Amino acid sequence: MLTKVLFWLFTLAFDLLIPGVMIFFGREFGKNPPTEINSGYGYRTNRSMKNKMTWDFAQRRMGEVWYQWGKNLLVPSVLALLSVLGRDVGTVGMVGLAVSGAQGAAMLATIVVVERALKKTFDQDGKRKTEMD
Repeated sequence: MLTKVLFWLFTLAFDLLIPGVMIFFGREFGKNPPTEINSGYGYRTNRSMKNKMTWDFAQRRMGEVWYQWGKNLLVPSVLALLSVLGRDVGTVGMVGLAVSGAQGAAMLATIVVVERALKKTFDQDGKRKTEMD
């Protein structure tokens, strides 16, 4: 019985990592985004690294999305794990894996959201589009 509970707690902690990271870095990027374009830290794509305006926009947008989506992932993640509390290790592991897979997909989907926002706001050269475009 203790093994099941410990495994469940481990799985819960593991499944709270992605939402926790998204909330922490989302909030951090909202308050203190990376200011310099670099290849080591921040939201780094060809479109976001065009110039300072695209870089700043992408960091803020990614922070907003990660923060909101991270908060939205917390409750369903906990509920999914609560639904298998006391079940066998295999069941808990499969549910935990499914939850982390869905979280990972959501985390990756933020790329699509930020890239669409960049494309809507800036032209291919990184110049801000006007309202008339």
